[in-house]
Amino acid sequence: MARDYYDVLGVKRNASSDEIQQAFRKLARKHHPDINKDPQAEERFKELNEAYGVLSDPKTRKRYDRFGEDFRQVPEDWEERVGAGVGAGAGARGRGRSTGDGGGGRVRFTDYGEGFDGSGFNFEDLFGGMYGRGGGRWGPVPGADQEAEIQLGVEEAYHGGHRSITLAGPGGQRTYDVNIPRGVVDGQRIRLAGEGGRGSGDGPPGDLYLRVRIKPDTRFRLEGRDIHVALPVTPWEAALGATVPVPTPGGTAKVTVPKGSSSGRRLRLRGEGMPHPRGTDGDLYAEVRIMVPPELSDRERELFEELAAVSTFDPRKPG
Repeated sequence: MARDYYDVLGVKRNASSDEIQQAFRKLARKHHPDINKDPQAEERFKELNEAYGVLSDPKTRKRYDRFGEDFRQVPEDWEERVGAGVGAGAGARGRGRSTGDGGGGRVRFTDYGEGFDGSGFNFEDLFGGMYGRGGGRWGPVPGADQEAEIQLGVEEAYHGGHRSITLAGPGGQRTYDVNIPRGVVDGQRIRLAGEGGRGSGDGPPGDLYLRVRIKPDTRFRLEGRDIHVALPVTPWEAALGATVPVPTPGGTAKVTVPKGSSSGRRLRLRGEGMPHPRGTDGDLYAEVRIMVPPELSDRERELFEELAAVSTFDPRKPG
């Protein structure tokens, strides 16, 4: 469920330390909150720091490569402990590899060599009282944080509220009651404390992070916290000016169309975009689109013909 740290930095799994450092510096400059004012930049910068912190340390990176998202639950000297445990218990050869079962800390070791049956081996079996039972040398180990996606409509993200979601996990499906903050945007994460991987040795569970994905909408287009919407107007409203209704996720608003407006003109409604609980609300941009009647009455046709006869306006003339 957690995002792969190599994907976060955009490097291959066999990338060198220099390549990892270069990738981090490039992305960190791009997404630093002091430089990038996008509301998602801060979360992205934190994600980059977390990924670099893990992959820049050779020992930590090795644990991550072996155990994935459960790597934080593994002691730094796990290789020595694995070797000692296997040698004493089964006389096996080699170090082997590991496969996580996704249960938040129970990892099975396999391929240790002939004479060793790795099935059913987990951290508690392997490290005994020194790991995972609370009273030993290592003490409690917290569970790993996990991540999943949640899809929201624009209006649902705008208003916030409660929603029940069901996620599939190693132990089957589980339902969560999620409090969606008002004004969440694409890429933002919602934290469910204590709903991540299980801890070992009475260690606390990790957290579950729900990454928000905003579904495409036929009326509203989002750019950060700004909302873009089409504003159909009649030819005479565009020519003479008018005050017309415009839809927003929060309800209908009014916008003044200046006289002489052409299709493509953008009208800004300050503060009518996505709400920001700890900052400035986004804006709403209504784009003028001049619409003509699909069928004209006799009188409408007469008026349009009269206008065509007296008007000197040529939209195709340069300047």
